[in-house]
Amino acid sequence: MSVRFWDPDGTTYGIPTYPLHTAPDGLGTRRQLRACGLRPGGQQVAAQLMWRHARGIAVAYLYRLDLAKPVRPMTPGRWRAHEAMMRPRRICPACRRDVGYVIRTSLGTCERCDPTRIAA
Repeated sequence: MSVRFWDPDGTTYGIPTYPLHTAPDGLGTRRQLRACGLRPGGQQVAAQLMWRHARGIAVAYLYRLDLAKPVRPMTPGRWRAHEAMMRPRRICPACRRDVGYVIRTSLGTCERCDPTRIAA
């Protein structure tokens, strides 16, 4: 355990801080909440996890599970908005076709128009 990031009182970092994999029970990250069908629901950050990362120090915020709210269901209007948002990402800028999948930004075009693709 990294003693450097052990600050359960929050005296050093301002909020309770724990090393990676040492969070107390009853707290979870946004991803952990989502996996349980929950969301933070407007609550303040309760604590944080800190660890060394290749690019410096990484932080993950923790929220109280008992204050978390259920994820809002997708309504028909929200589905329409989501589809409208995703539609431009499926249109190839070269051939202007809706290719039916999200075009990778690293390629920039659909597979059919990709100049690096070897024709079989």
